Amino acid sequence: LGSSILNTTSLPIHPLSRFAKMQTVVLALALGCAAAFAPSTPAVSTTTRVGATKDDMIAIAEANPDFLGKAIGFWDPLGALDQSFWGLGNEGTIGYLRHAEIKHGRVAMAAFLGYLTQSTPLVSGPHKLLPYKGYEPGLTPPEQWDAMPVYAKLQIFVLIGMLESYGEILEVHYCNGGLPGYYPPIKGNRPELWFNLYDPFGWFPEKTEEEKIRGRQVEINNGRLAQFGILSLLSEATTPGSVPALKGLIPVYEGNPMIPFEGDFSIFS
Repeated sequence: LGSSILNTTSLPIHPLSRFAKMQTVVLALALGCAAAFAPSTPAVSTTTRVGATKDDMIAIAEANPDFLGKAIGFWDPLGALDQSFWGLGNEGTIGYLRHAEIKHGRVAMAAFLGYLTQSTPLVSGPHKLLPYKGYEPGLTPPEQWDAMPVYAKLQIFVLIGMLESYGEILEVHYCNGGLPGYYPPIKGNRPELWFNLYDPFGWFPEKTEEEKIRGRQVEINNGRLAQFGILSLLSEATTPGSVPALKGLIPVYEGNPMIPFEGDFSIFS
């Protein structure tokens, strides 16, 4: 479908306007990147165990020694761990959900720290060399995104799609019993990939299996807190007073953070 959309530019039709062309490209990118977020559908045997079970998840949750882990424990109000998504089977679905939570936690941690960093005068203040065309000092983090040229935004989305695709190229997929949250080395896969996403400079010492297990527990807890954190910042910015603890501390944002290209164009108009 994505290829057919891109090929419409070669048909003998009236030339598209600049914004119509942009809509076509973004729609094709969106359809292409969406496939990266959907897990592959490996063959799942009904008799062979391919990953963790619900009982394993209960044991892992109850073994989390931190306050957040103990306070939440095992929490599955919608019964998602009893389901089978996309024909993956129950254990494959559990692997997918575990990987998705870890991934969302990592994104939230980056977003939360990024929001704080972009709010500092060092980033949002005046610059002798403008970081991008159209930069204005004093903008809030969401306003900084709105001010970026559309092609700069598209580059970021293409990078995300590339990293997402490489993350699915695994010897043992997380839906087939692989380790949820594992991201493979990508250094050298393409000429522009000079570093690995994890430990790019090789500074982290080798860890024992116990240290790795503890590290995963800490990462999950931090990711959950970060999801609350970034959503609290965005909620207070768009709806002042919605987060009483942040009332008066977060500048108001008039746009919609859920529509990343709101100031550029609309695919559906």
